[in-house]
Amino acid sequence: MMKREIIKIAVLLIGICSKVVAQDHGVHHQSTTYEWPKDPLVKQKLDKWQDQKFGMIIHWGLYAVPGIIESWSICSEDWIERDSTITYDNYKKWYWDQSKDFNPVKFNPEQWAKAGKAAGMKYLVFTTKHHDGFAMFDTKESDFSIAKGPFATNPKADVAKHVFDAFRKEGFMIGAYFSKPDWHSQYYWWSKYATADRNNNYDIRKNPWRWNMFKQYTFNQIGELMHNYGSVDILWLDGGWVRPLSTVNDEVRAWGAAIPAWDQDINMPKIASMARKAQPGLLVVDRTVHGPYENYQTPEQRVPEKQLANPWESCMTLGGAWGFVPNDQYKSAAKVIHTLVEVTAKGGSLLLGVGPKADGTFPQEVITRLEEIGKWVNVNGKAIYGTRITKAYHDGNTWFTQSKDGKTRYAVYCPIEGEKLPSTISWTGNTPKKGTSVTLIGTGKKMKWKELSGKIFIELPAAVSKNEGSIALAFEFAPAG
Repeated sequence: MMKREIIKIAVLLIGICSKVVAQDHGVHHQSTTYEWPKDPLVKQKLDKWQDQKFGMIIHWGLYAVPGIIESWSICSEDWIERDSTITYDNYKKWYWDQSKDFNPVKFNPEQWAKAGKAAGMKYLVFTTKHHDGFAMFDTKESDFSIAKGPFATNPKADVAKHVFDAFRKEGFMIGAYFSKPDWHSQYYWWSKYATADRNNNYDIRKNPWRWNMFKQYTFNQIGELMHNYGSVDILWLDGGWVRPLSTVNDEVRAWGAAIPAWDQDINMPKIASMARKAQPGLLVVDRTVHGPYENYQTPEQRVPEKQLANPWESCMTLGGAWGFVPNDQYKSAAKVIHTLVEVTAKGGSLLLGVGPKADGTFPQEVITRLEEIGKWVNVNGKAIYGTRITKAYHDGNTWFTQSKDGKTRYAVYCPIEGEKLPSTISWTGNTPKKGTSVTLIGTGKKMKWKELSGKIFIELPAAVSKNEGSIALAFEFAPAG
């Protein structure tokens, strides 16, 4: 067996075993402060985005070839596992060399977009470049891209263009994920030095020319995305450790990652100004760097404990990893729907992560799961899309939202998976207006209801209460007062 195949097998085993650990260490935590944008066009776009509620984030890159966790395996931090018989430099070379094998001849963005639409999703965030620096678009700033390897002669070699086009045709808002750190760039990880951790590996204060080159390189690549790929609604910036030193606070220190003594400022005001000139109203999401360029917050792999009044989004994986890994275990449709309901009631949006295989197609299990999710969402979406928060947003297994004008209230009952539905559902607060109807959205039928001592009781028809497979029941009514 060739050495390259031995490395691949070892990495596959380690990658599969350690993906959960990596999810814990690689997550971005949530900012605790928020600054509302002042630009009227950004405010307008933000309001439109808050109407969408449900999106898809796609991680696709070199890591799909061996089927391992995205990028992180080449980072030299003590939580990352690698085969101890392989030197770090040899491992990085092996990883970079995946570019020679990445030839997704079945690349089918239309399949992805249709699967997302079937699930009831309304916006997309696509990884144009992850931390490993491999561009999924035809950048002129680097030869390290999908458009320069074995896929170069394919008509769809400029992958991001075709992904964005396919999702636009299905009516999605378009988001470009872009990693601020670039571990392949000599302007970030300079081969003169070892790569100690996720940060740039040289003292910027002693090498200002090199950092200025990195800033220009970053500006230019984002400029390509903003000018050459049609309408873009969201610039979703990952890698929050690349930030002005002045913004490093106790929240950032609590991540546990090393913090260098120098400033990793890439001049976000200049980047945002250029990007918004090309894309008026663009939402800039500079994750965890609270201030004017974090237009909404992005808690990762978790839902905030309480309702938040400012715009936010929970980004979570459908399976156990962001990208494709073999034999991944996917969340049930009920789990995703219950999370979507909770997130919506707390004022956020759900960005669900999926990863295509190396050949450019979704695993069949992903397509099936998205279809299952859509069966509920596309019927009951009235209680999700375009809604806003209510003061009393939760009682037991029931969550509440309301229409933007406040004239309609929604209650969504989420039973424990597999439990038999009760004959009566009750909640406190969110009282329907006297003399009006409570309608079960799934059937359009009016439910019998009554109020006793401030508690609302909804009587379920026998045909409904006998259904043990119901994922959630959504009701609409005019609120009292």
